[in-house]
Amino acid sequence: MTHTAPHPTYTHAASKVVHSPKALTTREKTPVMNWLIIGLALLASLGSTAAHAGKTLDGVKSRGQVVCGVNTGLAGFSAVDSSGKWAGLDVDICRAVAAAVLGSADKVKYVPLNAQQRFTALQSGEVDVLSRNTTFSLTRDASLGLHITAVTYFDGQAFMVPAKSKIKSAKQLKGQTVCVQSGTTTEKNMTDYSRANDLKLKPVVFEKLEAATGAYLAGRCLAYTTDASGLASIRNNETKNPAEHVILPELISKEPLGPMVRRGDDEWLAIVKWVIYGLLEAEEAGITQTNVEQLKTSTNPAVQRILGTSEDSGKLLGLDRAWMARAVLAVGNYGELFERNVGAQSPLKLPRGANRLWSQGGLMYAMPIR
Repeated sequence: MTHTAPHPTYTHAASKVVHSPKALTTREKTPVMNWLIIGLALLASLGSTAAHAGKTLDGVKSRGQVVCGVNTGLAGFSAVDSSGKWAGLDVDICRAVAAAVLGSADKVKYVPLNAQQRFTALQSGEVDVLSRNTTFSLTRDASLGLHITAVTYFDGQAFMVPAKSKIKSAKQLKGQTVCVQSGTTTEKNMTDYSRANDLKLKPVVFEKLEAATGAYLAGRCLAYTTDASGLASIRNNETKNPAEHVILPELISKEPLGPMVRRGDDEWLAIVKWVIYGLLEAEEAGITQTNVEQLKTSTNPAVQRILGTSEDSGKLLGLDRAWMARAVLAVGNYGELFERNVGAQSPLKLPRGANRLWSQGGLMYAMPIR
């Protein structure tokens, strides 16, 4: 058998690729170089993310306080009580976060903010978390540099009128004046509702909630509009006789309320979000403020995960294993928090309604701690 030499073209190509890498043409180098550049860019991006994660948590631990933006005064959600302390559903969320992160629900600094100040205060870093009856919406989530966390109260916008007006429905408000706070979803919702129903409502706009409330009570507007829970709070705490004011039955919007945090710090987002989910999961599992210590010996797997007696979920958040046990011990589970601040045990006596657990016909559905 005669041996023929390899095809010269093949030999040349092979030697060029295998033995002479320096002879690669620019065109042949380009794909390799592109992938190399992309790989380095990805590594740089991952390094940047890792370096940035935890910045808020580090600041909170360093100062020993969670700085919480709250309403200037909305009883049931965030207001100073008779003893001079901040109280309410939104306040208790901040207390729960402080208990989980810092070991004490008292390590919170409250910064009262009106509707116009709230987002700027969070964007600038003046507050760590905004827990101030704020509606989640696409615009707020996508354009303000902020992240929504989890819903703490499902609400809807309504109207309140003097009982003596004999008005029974919002559809009877045609051509009437309505007091409303500016810079809120409330103002936009009212305009949309007026147009959709040809009511020709006449808004009387105020920058501050207190000013809008005062104007309504002084008779400058026939009606007052804001979230139904807010109207209940105002009627109960700001009027001389709550029976003289009626909240009309129509809810004209969806108002899912909850805390917001800044974009760019996924670790802090996860902490605030999972504290809220944990309060809901605690209610589902029957863990309360009074039995949390007793249940630390429970053999129920769900209870063990929530209280950290089996799996250590805290390490995934940069916290210790007892993070959720401390939060529940500080404020109770979500049901206790609701009833104490706005429900049957509070002056507002709002029905649980849509804020019942999903297993009881409500909308409150927590992601599982596992």
